[in-house]
Amino acid sequence: MNITDQLSFENTEIAFRHSSDADLKRAYWLFRVINVNFLVKIGPPITNFAMKLGLPVNGLIKATIFKHFCGGETIRECEGTIRSLHEGNVGTILDFSIEGQDDEQAFNSTRDEIIRTIKRAVKDSSIPLTVFKVTGTIRHALLEKLDAGTALSAAEQEEWQKAQDRVLSICEKAYSVGIPVMIDAEETWIQKTIDALAMDMMLRFNKEKAIVYNTYQLYRHDKLQSLKDDHLKAQKNGCILGAKLVRGAYMEKERERAAEKGYPSPIQPDKQSTDGDYNATLEYCTDHIGEIAFVAGTHNEESCRVLADMLNKKGIGHNHPHVYFSQLLGMSDNLSFNLANVRYNVAKYVPYGPIKAVLPYLFRRAQENTAIAGQMSRELGLIVKEVNRRKRLVK
Repeated sequence: MNITDQLSFENTEIAFRHSSDADLKRAYWLFRVINVNFLVKIGPPITNFAMKLGLPVNGLIKATIFKHFCGGETIRECEGTIRSLHEGNVGTILDFSIEGQDDEQAFNSTRDEIIRTIKRAVKDSSIPLTVFKVTGTIRHALLEKLDAGTALSAAEQEEWQKAQDRVLSICEKAYSVGIPVMIDAEETWIQKTIDALAMDMMLRFNKEKAIVYNTYQLYRHDKLQSLKDDHLKAQKNGCILGAKLVRGAYMEKERERAAEKGYPSPIQPDKQSTDGDYNATLEYCTDHIGEIAFVAGTHNEESCRVLADMLNKKGIGHNHPHVYFSQLLGMSDNLSFNLANVRYNVAKYVPYGPIKAVLPYLFRRAQENTAIAGQMSRELGLIVKEVNRRKRLVK
């Protein structure tokens, strides 16, 4: 039997082998709550209000949604999660999930923390990749001005130079220790500047090995062509293109802004178009596997199956260093652990940081999940299936 034929996303024993009965019970009730749109909508303002009043909600958050979707508040607190994932042959991507900062001291502090995640990954196969968001190190409004082509003041030019230096120091560290670092995608109105920064870093550091990866959001109708253009540029400059492939995370915001400002939406017209471009991008990357290293960041079962079949048909090894599957901690364990079980390269995003600072990430996860048709029902169904399987075993 071909090893790909052994791949089943229905095998809950493998998917939840790392989860205790208590973990499954917590996950069940958490996804039940997330499935109620009303609660997800009122949750953020109520939680923020309670925290401003100093009410003791931190403990409740940490024991529920934070525990499920995050590794801890510090790298040290993530160690248990790192070990647990590694036992299932799944790697960890430490993701310092701080958002909304806007001063130099905070940006420098975030840079230093990202560099600590890179240092933590050295000589440890359980942490194969690292990641950061440019807006964790650069002021959002400055990126907006740069994307819009607005002239910068002398002070802003100095600020921009310091910001570029922070990104450079992160990528230099990654290069010096040989640990890949992914640059996350963000909103379209700052993405052009992020793309230029990422390409500059790739041209500097990706000559022998893929160290820097840019992210391509395939729910944008221009991103398949963008990746092809970047590949040609990398080819001409003798470097490897690093690409993280995702569907996208800002769809509603993008459509609303386009309508408000009267420009064409950058988002695909429908899910079928997004899926088509995503799978076409997988095809393109596997066709150029020697020149493109990529991470397929997806919770879509069909795309995972498509990529697994592509690798098999093209004779690309499951452990080829240029191919990774990736999902978020706390979601789609049926994909992550079953792929890892047949020796594909898999790594989970493991967000961490102080609870109050990570709340925007957690609320976005919950709100995005309710927008994914069937995703929560799928998660709940798999949990129930595993609970029932364990009950039958003890009878």
